[in-house]
Amino acid sequence: MLSQAQRSAILELNAKGVSKREIARVLKLSRLTIRKVLRSNSSQVPPLSRPEKAEPYRQQILELLTNCKGNLVRVQEELAAQGATLSYQALTAFCRRHGIGQLPTVAAGHYHFQPGEELQHDTSPHEVVLGGKRRKVQTASAVLCYSRMLFFQLYPTFQRFDCKVFLTEALRYFGGAPVQRVMIDNTHVVVLRGTGSQMVPVAEMAAFAERFGFRFQAHERGDANRSGRVERPFHFIEHNFLAGRTFASWEELNQQARQWCDRVNATYKKHIRAVPRELFVLEQSHLRPLPAWIPEVYRLHERTVDVDGYVALHCNRYSVPVSWIGRRVEVRESKDKVEIQLDARNLVTHRRIAEAEHQRVMLPQHRAPWGQGARRSDLHVEQEAILKAVPEIADYVTALTKHSRKLVVLVLRQLLRFVREYPRGPLLAAVREAARYGLYDLDRVERMILRQVARDYFLLNNDDEGE
Repeated sequence: MLSQAQRSAILELNAKGVSKREIARVLKLSRLTIRKVLRSNSSQVPPLSRPEKAEPYRQQILELLTNCKGNLVRVQEELAAQGATLSYQALTAFCRRHGIGQLPTVAAGHYHFQPGEELQHDTSPHEVVLGGKRRKVQTASAVLCYSRMLFFQLYPTFQRFDCKVFLTEALRYFGGAPVQRVMIDNTHVVVLRGTGSQMVPVAEMAAFAERFGFRFQAHERGDANRSGRVERPFHFIEHNFLAGRTFASWEELNQQARQWCDRVNATYKKHIRAVPRELFVLEQSHLRPLPAWIPEVYRLHERTVDVDGYVALHCNRYSVPVSWIGRRVEVRESKDKVEIQLDARNLVTHRRIAEAEHQRVMLPQHRAPWGQGARRSDLHVEQEAILKAVPEIADYVTALTKHSRKLVVLVLRQLLRFVREYPRGPLLAAVREAARYGLYDLDRVERMILRQVARDYFLLNNDDEGE
Protein backbone atom coordinates (compact mmCIF):
# COMPACT_ATOMS: atom_id res chain seq x y z
CA MET A 1 0.00 0.00 0.00
CA LEU A 2 1.29 3.44 -0.94
CA SER A 3 2.07 5.95 1.76
CA GLN A 4 0.64 9.45 1.84
CA ALA A 5 3.98 10.91 0.72
CA GLN A 6 4.08 8.67 -2.37
CA ARG A 7 0.52 9.55 -3.33
CA SER A 8 1.31 13.28 -2.96
CA ALA A 9 4.39 12.88 -5.17
CA ILE A 10 2.33 11.20 -7.92
CA LEU A 11 -0.27 13.99 -7.91
CA GLU A 12 2.42 16.68 -7.84
CA LEU A 13 4.32 15.20 -10.82
CA ASN A 14 1.12 14.78 -12.79
CA ALA A 15 0.22 18.44 -12.16
CA LYS A 16 3.62 19.39 -13.66
CA GLY A 17 2.80 17.52 -16.86
CA VAL A 18 5.01 14.49 -16.30
CA SER A 19 3.71 11.44 -18.16
CA LYS A 20 2.40 8.38 -16.35
CA ARG A 21 5.18 6.24 -17.77
CA GLU A 22 7.86 8.63 -16.46
CA ILE A 23 6.20 8.88 -13.02
CA ALA A 24 6.12 5.08 -12.79
CA ARG A 25 9.84 4.91 -13.79
CA VAL A 26 10.96 7.58 -11.31
CA LEU A 27 8.96 6.27 -8.34
CA LYS A 28 9.50 2.59 -9.32
CA LEU A 29 5.79 1.84 -9.33
CA SER A 30 3.49 0.18 -11.82
CA ARG A 31 1.47 2.30 -14.29
CA LEU A 32 -1.69 0.63 -12.99
CA THR A 33 -0.95 1.96 -9.52
CA ILE A 34 -0.30 5.43 -10.95
CA ARG A 35 -3.68 5.37 -12.75
CA LYS A 36 -5.53 4.37 -9.52
CA VAL A 37 -4.01 7.26 -7.59
CA LEU A 38 -4.76 9.75 -10.34
CA ARG A 39 -8.30 8.41 -10.63
CA SER A 40 -8.90 8.93 -6.86
CA ASN A 41 -7.30 12.40 -7.05
CA SER A 42 -6.53 12.27 -3.30
CA SER A 43 -3.32 11.96 -1.27
CA GLN A 44 -5.13 10.37 1.68
CA VAL A 45 -4.50 6.67 2.22
CA PRO A 46 -7.86 4.90 1.72
CA PRO A 47 -9.18 3.16 4.82
CA LEU A 48 -8.82 -0.58 4.98
CA SER A 49 -12.27 -2.12 4.99
CA ARG A 50 -11.66 -5.80 5.59
CA PRO A 51 -14.03 -7.95 7.67
CA GLU A 52 -12.49 -9.55 10.76
CA LYS A 53 -12.90 -13.28 11.19
CA ALA A 54 -13.36 -12.98 14.97
CA GLU A 55 -16.05 -10.28 14.85
CA PRO A 56 -19.01 -12.76 14.70
CA TYR A 57 -17.68 -14.41 17.88
CA ARG A 58 -17.18 -11.22 19.92
CA GLN A 59 -19.83 -12.03 22.52
CA GLN A 60 -18.61 -15.61 22.91
CA ILE A 61 -15.03 -14.38 23.32
CA LEU A 62 -16.06 -11.96 26.08
CA GLU A 63 -17.92 -14.70 27.97
CA LEU A 64 -15.20 -17.32 27.56
CA LEU A 65 -12.49 -14.85 28.58
CA THR A 66 -14.14 -14.58 32.01
CA ASN A 67 -14.70 -18.31 32.39
CA CYS A 68 -11.15 -19.16 31.26
CA LYS A 69 -9.61 -16.56 33.61
CA GLY A 70 -8.12 -14.50 30.78
CA ASN A 71 -6.26 -17.41 29.11
CA LEU A 72 -6.64 -16.89 25.36
CA VAL A 73 -5.28 -20.37 24.62
CA ARG A 74 -8.25 -21.87 26.46
CA VAL A 75 -10.62 -19.40 24.78
CA GLN A 76 -9.43 -20.56 21.33
CA GLU A 77 -9.81 -24.22 22.34
CA GLU A 78 -13.38 -23.64 23.53
CA LEU A 79 -14.26 -21.73 20.35
CA ALA A 80 -12.87 -24.58 18.25
CA ALA A 81 -14.94 -27.06 20.29
CA GLN A 82 -18.04 -25.00 19.42
CA GLY A 83 -17.24 -25.20 15.70
CA ALA A 84 -15.52 -21.84 15.13
CA THR A 85 -12.77 -21.88 12.49
CA LEU A 86 -10.58 -19.26 14.12
CA SER A 87 -6.81 -19.52 14.57
CA TYR A 88 -5.05 -18.46 17.75
CA GLN A 89 -3.15 -15.71 15.89
CA ALA A 90 -6.40 -14.24 14.53
CA LEU A 91 -7.93 -14.34 18.02
CA THR A 92 -5.02 -12.57 19.72
CA ALA A 93 -4.80 -9.94 16.97
CA PHE A 94 -8.53 -9.24 17.31
CA CYS A 95 -8.20 -8.89 21.10
CA ARG A 96 -5.21 -6.54 20.75
CA ARG A 97 -6.97 -4.27 18.25
CA HIS A 98 -10.11 -4.01 20.36
CA GLY A 99 -8.43 -3.97 23.80
CA ILE A 100 -10.12 -7.15 24.99
CA GLY A 101 -8.51 -8.69 28.06
CA GLN A 102 -5.55 -6.31 28.00
CA LEU A 103 -4.56 -3.40 30.15
CA PRO A 104 -3.90 -0.12 28.37
CA THR A 105 -0.23 0.64 27.79
CA VAL A 106 1.11 3.31 30.14
CA ALA A 107 4.34 5.20 29.61
CA ALA A 108 7.00 4.48 32.22
CA GLY A 109 7.89 8.10 32.86
CA HIS A 110 11.15 9.56 34.11
CA TYR A 111 12.26 10.77 37.53
CA HIS A 112 14.64 13.64 38.18
CA PHE A 113 16.61 13.93 41.43
CA GLN A 114 18.65 16.72 42.87
CA PRO A 115 22.14 15.96 44.27
CA GLY A 116 21.87 14.29 47.68
CA GLU A 117 18.08 14.18 47.58
CA GLU A 118 17.44 10.43 47.61
CA LEU A 119 19.08 7.05 48.14
CA GLN A 120 17.32 3.87 46.97
CA HIS A 121 17.73 0.54 48.76
CA ASP A 122 16.48 -2.95 47.89
CA THR A 123 17.44 -6.64 48.09
CA SER A 124 17.40 -9.50 45.59
CA PRO A 125 18.12 -13.25 45.89
CA HIS A 126 21.08 -14.64 43.97
CA GLU A 127 23.15 -17.83 43.84
CA VAL A 128 26.90 -17.90 44.56
CA VAL A 129 29.57 -20.56 44.93
CA LEU A 130 30.74 -20.14 48.53
CA GLY A 131 33.19 -22.54 50.13
CA GLY A 132 32.88 -24.93 47.19
CA LYS A 133 29.07 -25.14 47.46
CA ARG A 134 26.39 -23.35 45.44
CA ARG A 135 23.93 -21.62 47.72
CA LYS A 136 21.36 -18.83 47.79
CA VAL A 137 22.24 -15.45 49.25
CA GLN A 138 20.53 -12.08 49.67
CA THR A 139 22.13 -9.19 47.78
CA ALA A 140 21.52 -5.82 49.45
CA SER A 141 22.13 -2.79 47.23
CA ALA A 142 22.09 0.99 47.71
CA VAL A 143 22.30 3.63 44.96
CA LEU A 144 22.54 7.42 45.14
CA CYS A 145 19.92 8.60 42.66
CA TYR A 146 21.79 11.59 41.22
CA SER A 147 25.29 10.22 40.67
CA ARG A 148 24.28 6.50 40.39
CA MET A 149 27.01 5.56 42.89
CA LEU A 150 26.51 1.87 43.73
CA PHE A 151 27.26 -0.10 46.89
CA PHE A 152 26.19 -3.68 47.64
CA GLN A 153 26.94 -6.54 50.03
CA LEU A 154 25.75 -10.13 50.32
CA TYR A 155 24.26 -11.86 53.38
CA PRO A 156 22.97 -15.37 54.21
CA THR A 157 19.68 -13.81 55.38
CA PHE A 158 18.41 -10.25 55.48
CA GLN A 159 16.69 -9.32 58.71
CA ARG A 160 16.30 -6.02 60.50
CA PHE A 161 19.72 -6.37 62.10
CA ASP A 162 21.34 -7.02 58.69
CA CYS A 163 19.49 -4.05 57.19
CA LYS A 164 20.90 -1.66 59.77
CA VAL A 165 24.41 -3.12 59.36
CA PHE A 166 24.22 -2.73 55.58
CA LEU A 167 22.85 0.82 55.58
CA THR A 168 25.50 1.89 58.09
CA GLU A 169 28.24 0.52 55.83
CA ALA A 170 26.63 2.09 52.75
CA LEU A 171 26.46 5.55 54.34
CA ARG A 172 30.07 5.24 55.44
CA TYR A 173 31.04 4.23 51.90
CA PHE A 174 29.26 7.31 50.46
CA GLY A 175 30.58 9.54 53.23
CA GLY A 176 27.15 11.00 54.03
CA ALA A 177 23.40 10.44 54.17
CA PRO A 178 20.63 11.68 51.84
CA VAL A 179 19.06 14.91 52.97
CA GLN A 180 15.49 13.73 52.45
CA ARG A 181 14.72 9.99 52.13
CA VAL A 182 15.76 6.41 51.55
CA MET A 183 13.33 4.85 49.05
CA ILE A 184 12.43 1.20 49.69
CA ASP A 185 9.87 -1.31 48.52
CA ASN A 186 7.15 -2.41 50.95
CA THR A 187 9.43 -4.80 52.83
CA HIS A 188 8.49 -6.13 56.27
CA VAL A 189 12.07 -5.46 57.41
CA VAL A 190 11.26 -1.73 57.61
CA VAL A 191 7.46 -1.51 57.32
CA LEU A 192 5.26 -1.86 60.39
CA ARG A 193 1.97 -1.30 58.56
CA GLY A 194 0.57 0.35 55.44
CA THR A 195 1.99 0.65 51.94
CA GLY A 196 3.23 3.48 49.76
CA SER A 197 2.55 6.93 51.17
CA GLN A 198 0.60 5.33 54.06
CA MET A 199 3.61 3.27 55.17
CA VAL A 200 4.56 3.48 58.86
CA PRO A 201 8.07 2.20 59.65
CA VAL A 202 8.97 0.05 62.64
CA ALA A 203 9.98 2.20 65.60
CA GLU A 204 13.43 0.63 65.63
CA MET A 205 14.06 1.55 61.99
CA ALA A 206 12.53 5.01 62.39
CA ALA A 207 15.00 5.68 65.23
CA PHE A 208 17.84 4.42 63.04
CA ALA A 209 16.83 6.81 60.22
CA GLU A 210 16.52 9.71 62.66
CA ARG A 211 20.11 9.12 63.81
CA PHE A 212 21.37 9.88 60.27
CA GLY A 213 18.79 12.57 59.44
CA PHE A 214 16.71 10.90 56.73
CA ARG A 215 13.35 9.10 56.60
CA PHE A 216 12.19 5.86 55.02
CA GLN A 217 9.65 6.11 52.21
CA ALA A 218 8.00 3.23 50.32
CA HIS A 219 6.85 3.42 46.70
CA GLU A 220 3.22 2.71 45.85
CA ARG A 221 2.25 -0.89 45.34
CA GLY A 222 2.76 -1.86 41.68
CA ASP A 223 4.93 1.20 40.96
CA ALA A 224 8.25 -0.66 40.66
CA ASN A 225 9.63 2.00 38.29
CA ARG A 226 9.83 4.38 41.25
CA SER A 227 12.80 2.38 42.56
CA GLY A 228 14.35 1.78 39.13
CA ARG A 229 17.72 3.26 40.14
CA VAL A 230 18.40 0.36 42.51
CA GLU A 231 16.56 -2.33 40.51
CA ARG A 232 18.66 -1.88 37.38
CA PRO A 233 22.09 -2.89 38.86
CA PHE A 234 20.88 -6.30 40.13
CA HIS A 235 21.03 -7.76 36.62
CA PHE A 236 24.52 -6.27 36.22
CA ILE A 237 25.67 -7.77 39.54
CA GLU A 238 24.33 -11.22 38.67
CA HIS A 239 25.79 -11.36 35.15
CA ASN A 240 29.07 -9.57 35.80
CA PHE A 241 30.26 -9.74 39.40
CA LEU A 242 28.86 -13.20 40.26
CA ALA A 243 29.47 -14.75 36.83
CA GLY A 244 32.34 -17.25 37.01
CA ARG A 245 33.52 -16.19 40.46
CA THR A 246 33.91 -18.43 43.51
CA PHE A 247 34.54 -17.35 47.08
CA ALA A 248 36.09 -19.06 50.08
CA SER A 249 34.28 -17.12 52.83
CA TRP A 250 31.78 -14.35 53.49
CA GLU A 251 34.62 -11.95 54.29
CA GLU A 252 36.27 -12.56 50.92
CA LEU A 253 32.92 -12.29 49.12
CA ASN A 254 32.01 -8.90 50.55
CA GLN A 255 35.57 -7.59 50.21
CA GLN A 256 35.54 -8.40 46.50
CA ALA A 257 32.08 -6.82 46.21
CA ARG A 258 33.42 -3.56 47.66
CA GLN A 259 36.40 -3.59 45.28
CA TRP A 260 34.09 -4.27 42.34
CA CYS A 261 31.93 -1.26 43.34
CA ASP A 262 35.04 0.94 43.36
CA ARG A 263 35.90 -0.17 39.83
CA VAL A 264 32.37 0.08 38.43
CA ASN A 265 31.75 3.52 39.96
CA ALA A 266 34.82 4.81 38.14
CA THR A 267 33.61 3.50 34.74
CA TYR A 268 31.80 5.54 32.08
CA LYS A 269 28.06 4.71 31.84
CA LYS A 270 26.33 5.09 28.46
CA HIS A 271 22.82 5.50 29.86
CA ILE A 272 23.84 8.57 31.89
CA ARG A 273 26.72 9.68 29.61
CA ALA A 274 28.96 10.23 32.61
CA VAL A 275 31.15 8.55 35.20
CA PRO A 276 29.35 8.05 38.56
CA ARG A 277 32.49 8.92 40.53
CA GLU A 278 32.74 12.29 38.76
CA LEU A 279 29.07 13.10 39.41
CA PHE A 280 29.59 12.05 43.02
CA VAL A 281 32.12 14.85 43.48
CA LEU A 282 29.23 17.30 43.07
CA GLU A 283 26.70 15.23 45.02
CA GLN A 284 28.95 14.58 48.03
CA SER A 285 28.86 18.23 49.06
CA HIS A 286 25.03 18.04 49.22
CA LEU A 287 24.89 14.93 51.42
CA ARG A 288 24.11 15.26 55.11
CA PRO A 289 27.32 14.77 57.15
CA LEU A 290 27.50 11.62 59.24
CA PRO A 291 27.30 11.91 63.04
CA ALA A 292 30.58 12.38 64.87
CA TRP A 293 30.05 9.01 66.56
CA ILE A 294 28.15 6.14 64.94
CA PRO A 295 27.23 3.47 67.51
CA GLU A 296 27.83 -0.13 66.52
CA VAL A 297 24.78 -2.07 65.35
CA TYR A 298 24.14 -5.03 67.64
CA ARG A 299 21.56 -7.54 68.88
CA LEU A 300 21.15 -8.54 72.52
CA HIS A 301 20.46 -12.10 73.69
CA GLU A 302 20.26 -13.77 77.07
CA ARG A 303 21.67 -17.26 77.45
CA THR A 304 22.58 -19.81 80.12
CA VAL A 305 26.00 -21.44 79.90
CA ASP A 306 25.57 -25.17 79.27
CA VAL A 307 27.32 -28.01 81.10
CA ASP A 308 30.06 -28.14 78.44
CA GLY A 309 31.00 -24.49 78.99
CA TYR A 310 29.46 -23.12 75.79
CA VAL A 311 26.86 -20.51 74.87
CA ALA A 312 24.55 -21.36 71.94
CA LEU A 313 23.73 -18.68 69.34
CA HIS A 314 22.12 -19.36 65.93
CA CYS A 315 23.05 -23.08 66.03
CA ASN A 316 26.70 -22.25 66.78
CA ARG A 317 28.37 -22.60 70.20
CA TYR A 318 30.93 -20.22 71.70
CA SER A 319 33.17 -21.15 74.63
CA VAL A 320 33.36 -19.36 78.00
CA PRO A 321 35.34 -20.13 81.20
CA VAL A 322 34.17 -23.32 82.90
CA SER A 323 33.48 -21.34 86.08
CA TRP A 324 30.55 -19.73 84.22
CA ILE A 325 28.70 -23.05 83.78
CA GLY A 326 25.05 -22.66 84.78
CA ARG A 327 25.33 -18.84 84.99
CA ARG A 328 23.11 -16.39 83.09
CA VAL A 329 25.06 -14.27 80.59
CA GLU A 330 24.33 -11.43 78.16
CA VAL A 331 25.32 -11.99 74.52
CA ARG A 332 25.92 -8.98 72.27
CA GLU A 333 26.01 -9.88 68.57
CA SER A 334 27.48 -7.33 66.15
CA LYS A 335 28.62 -7.51 62.53
CA ASP A 336 31.97 -9.22 63.09
CA LYS A 337 32.04 -10.35 66.71
CA VAL A 338 30.09 -11.93 69.55
CA GLU A 339 30.64 -10.56 73.06
CA ILE A 340 29.57 -12.71 76.02
CA GLN A 341 29.42 -10.79 79.31
CA LEU A 342 28.91 -12.22 82.78
CA ASP A 343 29.37 -8.90 84.59
CA ALA A 344 31.27 -5.66 84.19
CA ARG A 345 34.66 -7.37 84.75
CA ASN A 346 34.12 -10.62 82.87
CA LEU A 347 33.83 -10.40 79.09
CA VAL A 348 34.64 -12.92 76.35
CA THR A 349 34.91 -11.90 72.67
CA HIS A 350 34.59 -14.30 69.70
CA ARG A 351 34.70 -13.84 65.95
CA ARG A 352 31.11 -14.05 64.72
CA ILE A 353 30.10 -16.90 62.41
CA ALA A 354 27.85 -15.37 59.76
CA GLU A 355 25.39 -18.27 59.48
CA ALA A 356 24.20 -21.39 61.28
CA GLU A 357 27.00 -23.92 60.70
CA HIS A 358 26.67 -25.99 63.92
CA GLN A 359 30.25 -25.13 64.84
CA ARG A 360 31.99 -25.07 68.22
CA VAL A 361 34.31 -22.10 68.72
CA MET A 362 36.82 -22.73 71.53
CA LEU A 363 39.29 -20.08 72.69
CA PRO A 364 42.68 -21.48 73.85
CA GLN A 365 42.35 -20.01 77.35
CA HIS A 366 39.07 -21.87 77.87
CA ARG A 367 40.60 -25.29 77.17
CA ALA A 368 41.56 -27.17 80.33
CA PRO A 369 45.29 -28.07 80.63
CA TRP A 370 46.25 -31.57 79.58
CA GLY A 371 45.25 -34.09 82.20
CA GLN A 372 43.14 -31.65 84.22
CA GLY A 373 39.95 -31.92 82.24
CA ALA A 374 36.86 -33.61 83.55
CA ARG A 375 37.29 -37.36 83.44
CA ARG A 376 34.45 -39.20 81.85
CA SER A 377 33.46 -42.52 83.28
CA ASP A 378 33.04 -45.39 80.84
CA LEU A 379 30.04 -46.58 82.86
CA HIS A 380 26.49 -45.42 82.45
CA VAL A 381 24.87 -43.58 85.34
CA GLU A 382 22.42 -46.46 85.82
CA GLN A 383 25.25 -49.02 85.82
CA GLU A 384 27.11 -47.10 88.50
CA ALA A 385 23.97 -47.00 90.64
CA ILE A 386 23.42 -50.77 90.25
CA LEU A 387 26.99 -51.67 91.18
CA LYS A 388 26.90 -49.34 94.14
CA ALA A 389 23.72 -50.95 95.49
CA VAL A 390 24.44 -54.61 94.58
CA PRO A 391 28.15 -55.10 93.83
CA GLU A 392 27.67 -58.92 93.86
CA ILE A 393 26.09 -58.88 90.36
CA ALA A 394 28.88 -56.93 88.67
CA ASP A 395 29.83 -59.83 86.36
CA TYR A 396 26.22 -60.36 85.30
CA VAL A 397 25.79 -56.64 84.56
CA THR A 398 28.92 -56.65 82.39
CA ALA A 399 27.71 -59.69 80.47
CA LEU A 400 24.22 -58.19 80.20
CA THR A 401 25.52 -55.04 78.46
CA LYS A 402 27.28 -57.24 75.88
CA HIS A 403 24.59 -59.83 75.14
CA SER A 404 21.29 -58.00 75.54
CA ARG A 405 19.29 -57.38 72.37
CA LYS A 406 17.79 -54.13 73.70
CA LEU A 407 19.45 -50.73 74.02
CA VAL A 408 21.99 -50.81 76.84
CA VAL A 409 20.44 -47.78 78.53
CA LEU A 410 16.98 -49.34 78.57
CA VAL A 411 18.28 -52.67 79.91
CA LEU A 412 20.22 -50.97 82.70
CA ARG A 413 17.21 -48.85 83.65
CA GLN A 414 15.07 -51.99 83.88
CA LEU A 415 17.64 -53.78 86.06
CA LEU A 416 17.99 -50.71 88.28
CA ARG A 417 14.24 -50.81 88.81
CA PHE A 418 14.56 -54.43 90.00
CA VAL A 419 17.25 -53.37 92.47
CA ARG A 420 15.09 -50.59 93.87
CA GLU A 421 11.76 -52.43 94.00
CA TYR A 422 12.51 -56.07 94.95
CA PRO A 423 14.12 -57.58 98.09
CA ARG A 424 17.84 -58.20 97.89
CA GLY A 425 17.69 -62.00 98.55
CA PRO A 426 15.25 -63.01 95.78
CA LEU A 427 17.03 -60.61 93.40
CA LEU A 428 20.45 -62.17 94.00
CA ALA A 429 19.05 -65.72 93.76
CA ALA A 430 17.32 -64.98 90.44
CA VAL A 431 20.38 -63.25 89.00
CA ARG A 432 22.70 -66.13 90.01
CA GLU A 433 20.40 -68.65 88.35
CA ALA A 434 20.14 -66.46 85.22
CA ALA A 435 23.93 -66.12 85.07
CA ARG A 436 24.33 -69.89 85.41
CA TYR A 437 22.21 -70.56 82.31
CA GLY A 438 23.28 -67.45 80.36
CA LEU A 439 19.85 -65.88 80.54
CA TYR A 440 19.79 -62.16 79.66
CA ASP A 441 16.08 -61.64 79.05
CA LEU A 442 15.15 -59.37 81.97
CA ASP A 443 11.45 -60.03 81.55
CA ARG A 444 12.06 -63.71 82.40
CA VAL A 445 14.45 -62.70 85.18
CA GLU A 446 11.69 -60.57 86.69
CA ARG A 447 9.30 -63.54 86.67
CA MET A 448 11.95 -65.59 88.46
CA ILE A 449 12.27 -62.87 91.11
CA LEU A 450 8.51 -62.80 91.59
CA ARG A 451 8.42 -66.59 92.11
CA GLN A 452 11.13 -66.27 94.75
CA VAL A 453 9.23 -63.47 96.44
CA ALA A 454 5.96 -65.44 96.42
CA ARG A 455 7.63 -68.56 97.92
CA ASP A 456 9.60 -66.77 100.63
CA TYR A 457 7.30 -63.93 101.70
CA PHE A 458 3.73 -65.13 101.17
CA LEU A 459 3.66 -68.66 102.73
CA LEU A 460 0.45 -69.26 104.73
CA ASN A 461 0.35 -71.21 108.05
CA ASN A 462 -1.61 -74.50 107.94
CA ASP A 463 -3.37 -73.62 111.14
CA ASP A 464 -4.50 -70.42 109.57
CA GLU A 465 -5.83 -72.36 106.65
CA GLY A 466 -7.93 -74.59 108.96
CA GLU A 467 -9.44 -71.65 110.66
